[in-house]
Amino acid sequence: MSRAKIVMVAAIASGQGKTSVCAALARKLQEQGQRVTVFKTGADFIDPLILQHAAHQAVEVLDIWLLGEAACQQKLSAAAAQSDVVLIEGVMGLYDGNPSAADLARAFDIPVLLVIDASAMAQTVGALVYGMQHFGNVKIAGVIANKVASSGHAAFIASSLRECPLLGYLPPQKSCLPERHLGLVLPDEVGGLDHILQELADGLQLDREKWDSIATSVLPPQLTPTVPPLLQGKTIAVARDAAFAFIYPANIACLQALGAHIVYFSPLANQAIPFTADALYLPGGYPELHAATIAQAKRWQASLRAAQGAGMPIWAECGGMMALVEHLIDKTGRSYSMAGLLPGTVRMHSRLGALGPQAWQVEHGQLRGHTFHFSSYYTNLAPHAHAQQHPNGHEGEAIYRLAQLQASYFHAYFPSNPVATAALFGVPA
Repeated sequence: MSRAKIVMVAAIASGQGKTSVCAALARKLQEQGQRVTVFKTGADFIDPLILQHAAHQAVEVLDIWLLGEAACQQKLSAAAAQSDVVLIEGVMGLYDGNPSAADLARAFDIPVLLVIDASAMAQTVGALVYGMQHFGNVKIAGVIANKVASSGHAAFIASSLRECPLLGYLPPQKSCLPERHLGLVLPDEVGGLDHILQELADGLQLDREKWDSIATSVLPPQLTPTVPPLLQGKTIAVARDAAFAFIYPANIACLQALGAHIVYFSPLANQAIPFTADALYLPGGYPELHAATIAQAKRWQASLRAAQGAGMPIWAECGGMMALVEHLIDKTGRSYSMAGLLPGTVRMHSRLGALGPQAWQVEHGQLRGHTFHFSSYYTNLAPHAHAQQHPNGHEGEAIYRLAQLQASYFHAYFPSNPVATAALFGVPA
């Protein structure tokens, strides 16, 4: 049996400071000698990278729908076996979504730390927390107030809480984690990120006695399911740089569990697809921010055309697909030539184009994932299939196919169906 303090860091809404608090808490506890593992609830690429930088370790997604309850329990059990503390950052507001962060907390009886931006309130925090406690069957273990002006401000907040304590608070930050249209900015783009994270950890006023009073959880050991070695002997090239950075660590781990050898390369550095590759994975990212560089990367584009001509299996998702079209038009209206493997044009927008969990029903079952983009793809190429929105089942993202090339705005979470994943890269079961 494994024992650890397992806590969810959730909030009343997006923008309250969940990531800042979770990062601060992870680093502060590590500095106090605690072994800390961090997870992120929901489909997300950027927050886990920030948390990874804070906690000095990879941060995986923990989501009931993407992984399934059994896989979530296996990951929690494995983390608890090697940690003193397991932190799980929630998604949006605690009760938002289907499933929500609250659903995960209820499934495993995880106590919740509620993060509230208190910059424009004091005792009203108590009313919000009371409502959150009584809305759903979730155990609120305490509150961490963000942007608290003084110890007096914190005392007002603490006095308003009826059924849970104020576990700690963060003062207003001199520096904050910058954001853009897909959430936080990638860690490598943030100057002085380590200084910002250290400032958060140093600024977190944590009531250690109240923190220690949160009970540890006992989880039975879980067997890791075996994955058939369907990609044994295959080498998969994965684009990885600032333009192609949205890669779930679990996706790479799934490919390796399937037997694949992974080689990375950088389109931004004009690197060709490695000649040893049997298949190609183009993940999402921010190609629109690097469109001029991608347009001039002739060596990389030539290798793409050669790979397609040779019948190499290619899976391109969201930003990866955007780099394969004929033209990409940014928000200023400027057009850039992309690789041209897919007919048509991608145009960036200021408003969200699509958001939410989706599933693609294929021969080998359901491959789950999500979509989140601020652009549209205009093409005369007929979709090969469509994903379905979860939970309503409405038509979701188009899946395009040209011979062995498949592309979509749909971000696939490979561990949700390893057999279907192997088929993406040309090796059907």
